[in-house]
Amino acid sequence: MATATQERTEKIYAGGAWPFAALLLGNAALALGPWLVRLTDTGPVAAGFWRMALPLPLFAWLAWREIAKGEGAAPSARTGWILIAAGVFFAADLAAWHLGIELTKLGNATLFGNSGSLILMAWGLFALRRAPSRAEVLALGAALTGAAILLGRSLEVSTTTLLGDLLCVLAGAFYVLYLLPAQSARETMGQWSVLTLVCASAAPTLLVLAVLLGEPVLPGAAGWTPVLGLAVSSQVIGQGLLVYALKSFSPLVIGMALLTQPAIAALTGWLAFDELLGWPDIAGMALVAAALVIARAGAKD
Repeated sequence: MATATQERTEKIYAGGAWPFAALLLGNAALALGPWLVRLTDTGPVAAGFWRMALPLPLFAWLAWREIAKGEGAAPSARTGWILIAAGVFFAADLAAWHLGIELTKLGNATLFGNSGSLILMAWGLFALRRAPSRAEVLALGAALTGAAILLGRSLEVSTTTLLGDLLCVLAGAFYVLYLLPAQSARETMGQWSVLTLVCASAAPTLLVLAVLLGEPVLPGAAGWTPVLGLAVSSQVIGQGLLVYALKSFSPLVIGMALLTQPAIAALTGWLAFDELLGWPDIAGMALVAAALVIARAGAKD
């Protein structure tokens, strides 16, 4: 039987096949985000507003059903305010990332935009409050090696893309400040309740920023299809699956999972744009995948 001290110092995460699949599929959907942002002809921050605003009625309805069925508690006042703050950080993440996407290469945007994965992994090791296990050290080494290979293959830093790259790095830091409170809230709340409060906070923040930046808010010649595609793939599917999985895995595993996005972006570039995918890319993707398998297996021990 665990002691009170053990309970305070180390959380036990359930893991499971379905949450693990949700974690991977959610990141796969999110990896398409930079491409869809480029297809929209609203402003980049305005695209983030529509990503948050369009699914909000659906999320609110699903949250109401969730609470009515007893699948998650209604938020306390403290949790509600924490999630509203998390929504503001998510808005800052999207604003910085979408602006960065317009100013750098898609490969750079995906890699730097997921720089928060390194912060999450470091936080995950700190939160363990113990020496990492052999499996965790092995998984971390594989994840970082795979990410370094992908970084070296697709990264191109120049004075032309520097501002965009820095904005994407900043976005990665903001993303962590959204994910950690969302993960904490998932201990008592359902996924849709968490997403409803986050979107309700992020959407008006992004709209104000878009207006202040003088961006076009309504879609133009490209129409609503790219905007709807961004909202459905990145928010309904991507964030829906990711937030569902948050309570089942440690920040260390979540951080490793974020590294799958650059790998999926490289694969998308090969399939959709005939971009060269060499053996080093495949090796980097395989190492990230191996890291997740090792981390998940180690979590069961």
